[in-house]
Amino acid sequence: MPGVTTRMPGTIFHRLYLAVIAIKGFDGVIETIAGLVLAFAGSNRLYDLVLRATAHHLEGHPDSVWVEVVRYWFYNLTQKSTFFIVFYLLVHGILKSAIVINLLLAGRWIFPIAAAVLAGFVAYMGYHLTLRWSWWLLSFALFDMMTLALVLNEWRNRVKFGPGPQIKLW
Repeated sequence: MPGVTTRMPGTIFHRLYLAVIAIKGFDGVIETIAGLVLAFAGSNRLYDLVLRATAHHLEGHPDSVWVEVVRYWFYNLTQKSTFFIVFYLLVHGILKSAIVINLLLAGRWIFPIAAAVLAGFVAYMGYHLTLRWSWWLLSFALFDMMTLALVLNEWRNRVKFGPGPQIKLW
């Protein structure tokens, strides 16, 4: 009908929203597992495991930059207090996973909460970028900004056109 706009669940932005949310959910689960492993194993044990796991690779490729970078990351982890890292990974991972589950299954009430949390993450990363520049942190901040834009777009569409098809797990 001319002049009537409907929400198209198959639009590129809706598909991109679902893909980004799925990536965020997977990342949240990985962060939670990493936080638990670090909490229970400790940084020294993890560093020893990385040394043993990469030793055979260095025999065949003594100039492997990637192996040295991974070893360096885990060595640095042993030189710092891991409490904040564990706390951050667990809180960030659990919060991210819970938001993703609710974004996929719940109604419109989760969107302002998700938007506020994402904006907080972006602000936090932006603040840390002013203290110490990192291309990695910038890329994560930009990804979270894109996620925030897609969440806000999805929220706007759900308010305007209704919830659309619901995802049912059982």
